[in-house]
Amino acid sequence: MAITQALCTSFKVEILQAIHNFTLTTGDVFKLALYTSSASLGAATTAYTSSNEVGDSGTYTAGGGTLTNVTPTSSGTTAFLDFADISFTSATITARGALIYNSSKSNRAVAVLDFGADKISTTGTFTVQFPAADASNAIVRIA
Repeated sequence: MAITQALCTSFKVEILQAIHNFTLTTGDVFKLALYTSSASLGAATTAYTSSNEVGDSGTYTAGGGTLTNVTPTSSGTTAFLDFADISFTSATITARGALIYNSSKSNRAVAVLDFGADKISTTGTFTVQFPAADASNAIVRIA
């Protein structure tokens, strides 16, 4: 099993089909679910799955947490968006990666995050920190 960081191929097609709405006030709800190293996620992932998702702990529950501060913008010829960092408190979690998905649209996959190694919290706060919101680093970029 492996987790490979990628913008999901199905998401790229669905953008052209106008399925996902990232508008700040009236847009879709996007979530982030955490996965163990046993998960198999990558560019071919099409939807949220509970298979090999980390167990409920503290404020983390199945399906993960809701992402906030979606801010579509552009710089030069690159469009991008960012999410606010998300934290799960009082949690004992071991996660190797995550899936960002659109819970408003049949849990369709957006992006797979590979943490590079297991990240662990023990009865503490587990935080996913997103990169800088710019044309070179934002988690979702279309160049």
